[in-house]
Amino acid sequence: MTEDEVLQILDLVEKSNFDYLDLEMGDLKLTVSKSGVPAMPATVSVAQAAPAAPAAATAPAVEAPAAAAPAPAPAAESAPASQPVTAREGTVPIPAPMVGTFYATPEPGAAPFVKLGDHVDAETTVGLVEVMKVFNAVSSGVDGTIDEVCVESGQFVEHGQTLFLVRPDGN
Repeated sequence: MTEDEVLQILDLVEKSNFDYLDLEMGDLKLTVSKSGVPAMPATVSVAQAAPAAPAAATAPAVEAPAAAAPAPAPAAESAPASQPVTAREGTVPIPAPMVGTFYATPEPGAAPFVKLGDHVDAETTVGLVEVMKVFNAVSSGVDGTIDEVCVESGQFVEHGQTLFLVRPDGN
């Protein structure tokens, strides 16, 4: 399986309503979980003869088991911090660029990249989102002041989820 095929599978899972996928192809086993906690495993076995088949076969094969599993609902209830945040008037959200684990510090024990009341410019790194042991810097994208911290370090975030609210300069 190529890196592009794995990325296609991750993209499909990210855009779906499914929380967990366990994919086996010969000796290769790929497990993906949005919440980090396996719910009800849905396994898809794909023949290795078709290289493009994993991405196409993933969505239909997973729908039935995942749709029948109400297990992800309790996880959402236990994590109220992941509820959608609505930008207040005069603020601009800094969204998560991808699904992954958000980190507010560059390393454990270090000071956070930004905190409430800090001034940021468009290029300021406000945190990291980790996906499959790859850390991706998140830039603020706006000049202003951190008005609200919406997620905690170590929290799983969805694509587009608000990480911070910024009061732009001049407001």
